Amino acid sequence: MPRFTIFVFVFLFQFNFEAQCDDVTLESITNPGPFNIAILKEGVDPIRNGPDYDGATIYYPLNGDPPYAGIAIVPGYCGVETDIQDWGPFYASHGIIAITLGTNDPCADWPINRAGALLDAIVTVKEENTRSGSPLENQIDINRFAVSGWSMGGGGSQLAASMDPSLKAIIGLCPWLDLNGFEPSDLIHDVPVLIFTGQNDDIANSAEYGYMHYQGTPSSTDKLYFEIENGGHDAANGPDFAGGEAGIYALSWLKNYLLEDPCYCQFLQDTPVNSSSYETNIECLSTGLYNMSNTIQLIRPNPFSDYIELNNLGSNSSFKITTVDGKLIDSGILIHGYNKIEFSEKKAQQYYLIIDNQSFKIIGSE
Repeated sequence: MPRFTIFVFVFLFQFNFEAQCDDVTLESITNPGPFNIAILKEGVDPIRNGPDYDGATIYYPLNGDPPYAGIAIVPGYCGVETDIQDWGPFYASHGIIAITLGTNDPCADWPINRAGALLDAIVTVKEENTRSGSPLENQIDINRFAVSGWSMGGGGSQLAASMDPSLKAIIGLCPWLDLNGFEPSDLIHDVPVLIFTGQNDDIANSAEYGYMHYQGTPSSTDKLYFEIENGGHDAANGPDFAGGEAGIYALSWLKNYLLEDPCYCQFLQDTPVNSSSYETNIECLSTGLYNMSNTIQLIRPNPFSDYIELNNLGSNSSFKITTVDGKLIDSGILIHGYNKIEFSEKKAQQYYLIIDNQSFKIIGSE
């Protein structure tokens, strides 16, 4: 059985970690973001014409930090691309490629067709990574994509996650699924899902549709439900809706799960000002660190082969080890006087060691 060496990098003072999140404020995630944007338009530019959708626009940052992650967004029943198009420039201005699209038959394509459209649109964006002459050539992280959709498109987003578990995040905009035609298993996936719904939605009412999406998604999947006060069926069709909180929560969701930046999780745990109902099961990592000079000293031996051992813990302490996006790897109790954690089958990547809600970065290597 393979063993991996664990190296622990601990900052000496608490503010060293917290400083990483100093620039992440509510003002920094509002509309528009810091980056200039450009577009690639189907029929104008030589981008792929996907067979499972009709018409598309790719929004991308001009002065961001590639490789870029991406999101595909589709409209609802009898809807058109412009219904959800405001999300495209917003995401791109914050460093995320966004493709907005239309459907082959707006009034006949059901959620399953829109799921296929979303996944097909992702193929189109990925091909820009290798298309000679594309401004996005070698600029795309082909392993980081999310999906979003309005109404039937929101239902399609959920189905897309069931079809493609490699997706990193879902954002449902007043999502709709046929209550008589879908199987509960359609919502069984582990892709983190944010559900927006409108308090006064008379097409996909919040109780039967929006909250059903939230409840039907497994409790083991990270999820958030945001019912927009006095909102109708188009309550989240752009980042400026819900007093701008639609954009704040959607972008924070993508930053946290698509880009794996834990600095944005803090905003997701605040009850929205413009919500009539809010619920979530997510847990955010603490941004605090132990001050080593007062609490613990670096572990011996160094480098480590198959365990880490903490010194100078004053009492029994609980610990967790998670990935950077919050998935639990291990947990237990550190007994005063025997503070040893053994490791096996860890990947060569970054983790967090959390002791009594305080966080340490740890790096595993083969």
